[in-house]
Amino acid sequence: MAKISKQKYWRKNLKYLVILLFIWFTVSFGFGILLVDELNQIKIGGFKLGFWFAQQGSIYVFVVLIFIYIYLMNKLDKKV
Repeated sequence: MAKISKQKYWRKNLKYLVILLFIWFTVSFGFGILLVDELNQIKIGGFKLGFWFAQQGSIYVFVVLIFIYIYLMNKLDKKV
Protein backbone atom coordinates (compact mmCIF):
# COMPACT_ATOMS: atom_id res chain seq x y z
CA MET A 1 0.00 0.00 0.00
CA ALA A 2 1.15 3.46 -0.78
CA LYS A 3 2.11 5.69 2.12
CA ILE A 4 0.84 9.24 2.04
CA SER A 5 2.13 12.17 4.06
CA LYS A 6 0.23 13.76 6.93
CA GLN A 7 -0.23 16.94 4.92
CA LYS A 8 -1.80 15.06 2.00
CA TYR A 9 -3.94 13.08 4.43
CA TRP A 10 -5.37 16.18 6.09
CA ARG A 11 -5.80 17.96 2.76
CA LYS A 12 -7.85 15.00 1.50
CA ASN A 13 -9.81 14.88 4.78
CA LEU A 14 -10.67 18.58 4.53
CA LYS A 15 -11.66 18.12 0.89
CA TYR A 16 -14.11 15.39 1.92
CA LEU A 17 -15.49 17.56 4.71
CA VAL A 18 -15.99 20.60 2.51
CA ILE A 19 -17.76 18.61 -0.20
CA LEU A 20 -20.02 16.74 2.22
CA LEU A 21 -20.89 19.86 4.22
CA PHE A 22 -21.66 21.72 1.00
CA ILE A 23 -24.08 18.94 0.03
CA TRP A 24 -25.72 19.13 3.46
CA PHE A 25 -25.93 22.94 3.28
CA THR A 26 -27.50 22.74 -0.17
CA VAL A 27 -30.11 20.25 0.99
CA SER A 28 -30.94 21.90 4.31
CA PHE A 29 -30.76 25.58 3.36
CA GLY A 30 -31.38 25.39 -0.37
CA PHE A 31 -34.18 22.83 -0.46
CA GLY A 32 -35.61 23.55 2.99
CA ILE A 33 -35.67 27.36 2.78
CA LEU A 34 -34.83 28.85 -0.63
CA LEU A 35 -36.64 26.40 -2.91
CA VAL A 36 -39.46 25.52 -0.54
CA ASP A 37 -42.20 27.16 -2.64
CA GLU A 38 -41.17 25.31 -5.80
CA LEU A 39 -40.79 22.00 -3.96
CA ASN A 40 -44.16 22.40 -2.25
CA GLN A 41 -45.79 21.88 -5.66
CA ILE A 42 -44.75 18.22 -5.38
CA LYS A 43 -46.47 15.97 -2.86
CA ILE A 44 -45.13 12.68 -1.53
CA GLY A 45 -47.31 10.64 0.78
CA GLY A 46 -49.68 13.57 1.22
CA PHE A 47 -46.94 15.93 2.41
CA LYS A 48 -45.43 18.79 0.46
CA LEU A 49 -41.86 18.05 -0.58
CA GLY A 50 -40.56 21.44 0.62
CA PHE A 51 -42.04 20.82 4.06
CA TRP A 52 -40.49 17.35 4.11
CA PHE A 53 -37.01 18.68 3.28
CA ALA A 54 -37.31 21.37 5.93
CA GLN A 55 -38.45 18.93 8.62
CA GLN A 56 -36.91 15.55 7.81
CA GLY A 57 -34.94 15.57 4.59
CA SER A 58 -31.90 17.44 5.82
CA ILE A 59 -31.63 15.12 8.83
CA TYR A 60 -31.78 11.99 6.65
CA VAL A 61 -29.24 13.44 4.23
CA PHE A 62 -26.95 14.30 7.15
CA VAL A 63 -27.08 10.72 8.45
CA VAL A 64 -26.33 9.34 4.97
CA LEU A 65 -23.43 11.79 4.65
CA ILE A 66 -22.01 10.53 7.94
CA PHE A 67 -21.89 6.99 6.57
CA ILE A 68 -20.33 8.25 3.32
CA TYR A 69 -17.69 10.10 5.36
CA ILE A 70 -16.96 6.94 7.38
CA TYR A 71 -16.53 4.95 4.17
CA LEU A 72 -14.25 7.57 2.61
CA MET A 73 -12.12 7.91 5.74
CA ASN A 74 -11.75 4.13 6.13
CA LYS A 75 -10.60 3.98 2.53
CA LEU A 76 -8.17 6.85 3.13
CA ASP A 77 -6.89 5.30 6.38
CA LYS A 78 -5.94 2.12 4.53
CA LYS A 79 -3.55 4.20 2.41
CA VAL A 80 -1.70 5.44 5.50
